[in-house]
Amino acid sequence: MSTAPESPMKVLVYSDDANTRAQIRTAIGRRPAADVPRVEFVECATQPAVVRRLDEGGIDALIVDGEAQPAGGLGVCRQAKDEVFDCPPVLAVIARRDDGWLATWSRADAVVSLPLDPMALANELAGLLRWRIENRLPAL
Repeated sequence: MSTAPESPMKVLVYSDDANTRAQIRTAIGRRPAADVPRVEFVECATQPAVVRRLDEGGIDALIVDGEAQPAGGLGVCRQAKDEVFDCPPVLAVIARRDDGWLATWSRADAVVSLPLDPMALANELAGLLRWRIENRLPAL
């Protein structure tokens, strides 16, 4: 069994609602699984802030709130997948399981539905972080 790297991974959480961002952070905790690094959260409340932060680089995963306003998280996900080179994997939080087709349209890499299940959320994020570690592009 391998040990997790020591440097933390950055997870961007997008929602216009501070309570939703806090629920996501709390559900995940400091380390979503024993075999992945600790996480540092970066929060954004607007779509322009997400775009700016992704353009800066260094984000390992993105969690989007499908119910965010005025720019929904699924639209933000689709935009990121279309426009960001080496876009980090995206976990979409949707309000209804029936919205899964929208998450597919957005090209989200993983989906969880409300109410948040901390174990499901942490497991999905851990899977995305494992993928990111294995598929990182070499530094230029």
